[in-house]
Amino acid sequence: MIMENGNKISTRRHVLAQVVICKGCCCGQTDRGRPGVPEEQIKSIWKAERLNKTIQLTISGCLGPCDVANVVQIITPEGTEWFGKIERTNNYEALLNWARTCHRTRRIFPRPDSLLALQFDGYIQEN
Repeated sequence: MIMENGNKISTRRHVLAQVVICKGCCCGQTDRGRPGVPEEQIKSIWKAERLNKTIQLTISGCLGPCDVANVVQIITPEGTEWFGKIERTNNYEALLNWARTCHRTRRIFPRPDSLLALQFDGYIQEN
């Protein structure tokens, strides 16, 4: 983006990826019969291990595809990946372990197979 004075906006902070965990109108809403999102546990681990230095964590409002709640997006320079029905503890553990590996090696690794089984296309595809 070019500003009026001709200078680009810059930041000192550069991350490998961003993980967006939905906790909106449906996701994580146990009072509506949806599986919970262990938000506080994830945030405390992310903070304690300083994962935000390389993998940004965002807990967001509604991401949209409520029919596949609980939704997670992983955004990398290559694009956005959507995952739905993230309902089990091992799904969140796989996500955490992936972030830990990326953080430790300073590289983006392929997503775990257990998450790939929950991947869906979040955008309309042109034919």
